[in-house]
Amino acid sequence: MKTTSQWINVDTDDGSFGAYLALPVGGKGPGIVLIQEIFGVNQHIRNVADQYAADGYVVLAPDLFWRSGPRIEIDYDEAGWKRAIELMNALDMDQAQADLAATAKALRAQDVVGDKIAAIGYCLGGRLSYLTAANGVVDAAVAYYGGGIQNMLDRADDIKAPLLMHFGGNDSHIPATAVKSIAERFGDNELVEIHVYPQAGHGFNRTHPDSYHQRSAAQAHGNTLVFLSEHL
Repeated sequence: MKTTSQWINVDTDDGSFGAYLALPVGGKGPGIVLIQEIFGVNQHIRNVADQYAADGYVVLAPDLFWRSGPRIEIDYDEAGWKRAIELMNALDMDQAQADLAATAKALRAQDVVGDKIAAIGYCLGGRLSYLTAANGVVDAAVAYYGGGIQNMLDRADDIKAPLLMHFGGNDSHIPATAVKSIAERFGDNELVEIHVYPQAGHGFNRTHPDSYHQRSAAQAHGNTLVFLSEHL
């Protein structure tokens, strides 16, 4: 038996957008809103969704760039990076948070989803996963190398759900001082767990030769599965 997947539509006041739905063997389980990097819901993000479905979760990955074009997929070459940065800069963060709230609502409406859902996001998605937790949209959240979280610590007191954050100790995009400021802000918050992987750079979970660090990705995935099993 294998996991199954399909694209579904999520409705908002601004229109509808696509989201990649991955179902586990048996068809039901706790829910995960999987939040993309700046490269769209590309093959890598779909693979991650399928991986969590294989782990027993119902996963929904929304296309956050839909206002710029449906189902944009970007490669990791020079032209891809340029396009990805353009799309990230064009993304309205308030609209993105509203889209994620709509995604969470659509996920909870699936009759195969249990009582609780989590958000898991990567890079841009890591920052948005943090905000989704702060907005009270999910029951738990995981942020992989969430850039800019250190500039959003004014939302720290809004975190009422368990939050797990993963950072690379060798991340050229997120300095150690940023991770330190986040750790200090949440130092006495028992809901927040932070892991730093010393050899990992930015995007260490992305299965591409320029960023992937297999050991750190495996450790982070294991830590995430334990975290989810405790809180969903």
